[in-house]
Amino acid sequence: MKKTILIASLLLGITTISQAQSIRLGVKGGINYANQNGTEITLNLTNYNNSDAITSYHAGLVAEIKLLENIAIQPELLYSTQGATYKNATEEFKNELGYISIPVVAKIYLSKSLSLEAGPQASFLLSERNKFDYKESQTFEFAAVAGLGLNITKNLFLQARYGVGLTEASKDAQTKNSTFQISAGILF
Repeated sequence: MKKTILIASLLLGITTISQAQSIRLGVKGGINYANQNGTEITLNLTNYNNSDAITSYHAGLVAEIKLLENIAIQPELLYSTQGATYKNATEEFKNELGYISIPVVAKIYLSKSLSLEAGPQASFLLSERNKFDYKESQTFEFAAVAGLGLNITKNLFLQARYGVGLTEASKDAQTKNSTFQISAGILF
């Protein structure tokens, strides 16, 4: 049954891409304003109940597959850093997670230059940089992303997007990633 669903999905994807009006490839990059939301973290009987957002970055490849005049699909392959800074009364530490993120957003063009974007995102943990080893992070994260895109010219674009984690970022602490991204890119 799983093989049948996989084959049907592949055939549907190939058919959709072959009927697409145009496919454009490009690159994008930008800044992340990332935080982790959820329960407080306890380390050596010390509670860290306050988290602050970190500023980091993302960069990678993007494709735009135009399906109809006002509708497109935009899959991306990005390297993105997320995490938070945790504080208590006497100390603080920074937890920074590096992910390979694969968002696939549907783009609905509200005008020739403005688009509404939303879709799922799968992320795979590549690195974890922190000043302690309190919990193991999950190696897979699933999120929902939504935002706006602005085409400045035919090839240059800007995007603002918010992503909220739907799965836990850590195996033991109940925290989820949230990220606000501002991007600039070029499509060829």
